[in-house]
Amino acid sequence: MAKLTMYQYPKCGTCRMAVKSLQAKGNELELKHIVEETPTAAELKSIVANSGLELKKFFNTSGEVYKALGLKDKLGAMTEDEQLALLASNGMLIKRPIVTDGSKVTVGFKEEQYEQIWNG
Repeated sequence: MAKLTMYQYPKCGTCRMAVKSLQAKGNELELKHIVEETPTAAELKSIVANSGLELKKFFNTSGEVYKALGLKDKLGAMTEDEQLALLASNGMLIKRPIVTDGSKVTVGFKEEQYEQIWNG
């Protein structure tokens, strides 16, 4: 099994479930605290590119910081670079967990998706 990097928030229940799921299948994890080791804009750009997802899928839209900044109404007017810089400025803005092996990426935790991509 490849070593997986997971950007996670230790107090997040969803992140803990994702860690358990991956470890139960024998995956080796490098856990990164998404607030203390927030990915840089360049790292995020690479992660987003590898994911095949839209950049907006990386925003934690249910988080307090997202709501406090009123980003729902502001993201559309921002460039990709501005959005990446914003995500890199505060790990709590990033949807978690993010798991990557350097080429594949998942955002959030869905058991079925993990089974297909990481535990297959």
